[in-house]
Amino acid sequence: MQVQLAPRPERSGGLGVSVREALLVTHTGKASNNDHARTVAADLLDNGFTVRVLADEAAQLDIPRAVPVSGEAAAQGVEIVFALGGDGTLLRAAELARPAKAPLLGINLGKVGFLAEAEIGDVDKAVREIVEGTYTVDERLTVDVTAEHDGRLVGTSWALNEATVEKGAREKMLELLVEVDGRPLSRYGCDGVVCATPTGSTAYAFSAGGPVVWPELEALLLVPISAHALFSRPLVIAPSATITINVEPFTSFALLSCDGRRVMDLAPGSTVTVRRGSLPVRVVRLRERPFTDRLVAKFGLPVEGWRHNKRHG
Repeated sequence: MQVQLAPRPERSGGLGVSVREALLVTHTGKASNNDHARTVAADLLDNGFTVRVLADEAAQLDIPRAVPVSGEAAAQGVEIVFALGGDGTLLRAAELARPAKAPLLGINLGKVGFLAEAEIGDVDKAVREIVEGTYTVDERLTVDVTAEHDGRLVGTSWALNEATVEKGAREKMLELLVEVDGRPLSRYGCDGVVCATPTGSTAYAFSAGGPVVWPELEALLLVPISAHALFSRPLVIAPSATITINVEPFTSFALLSCDGRRVMDLAPGSTVTVRRGSLPVRVVRLRERPFTDRLVAKFGLPVEGWRHNKRHG
């Protein structure tokens, strides 16, 4: 992880006119979320920002001075991307922020919101720190993914959390051969294999029995899912490694899923290659908060212990 200071606010030549821009990506399924988005937009607009919103969200948000945008370049040139919702909204916003190299700030309006930096009660403070430029930016490792069949490229993608090869037929087990840096590691009869980043270690990989990895550590995780194998432990692998997952020709078809958002079919005999991403996702940090504290808060870990609870129950 690389930590950078936030950029100073830019002004156009000598006129004192702000050229700062922000993109709002919102989970518009709840009226309260839209209200929060309007509050954030109003604060930004009052402080000289131009506010962009996604065109397919514009009608529900109803922010008169906002600029509707669409397409892959929606975040191009913005100072910051706000994601207002849960982790799903942040992953959607990351698809736009990553190619634009724009910092991404998650404001949790959902339940756990592990990826989010701020909670709903922190919105005013979060906007103020963005306006003042008193924040830092972490660079989160991603993975790039390619899928091939019979030597032919059939798809490419990327992931912030994880890339997963999993069975496409509920009633059938998947047969996979996993290689690391071109060397066979193990064959698995399984439901699938998760290749995760440290950021994604608390998501699907965690649910499949993988370890929690501090985001400061650069590594790749390999976590078999319900594997019928003597050796099926999760593995932590060097970030420079290349992981290859071969869908055996005699097995059933599989699915490749990246962050649970970008999914493609894999025919038997397909090969998936996962390696460190060429572009990180730049994530805003508003304050110094140890990752340990985030784990305790998000998972409700019993730091007092059962003996303390019994004495004071």
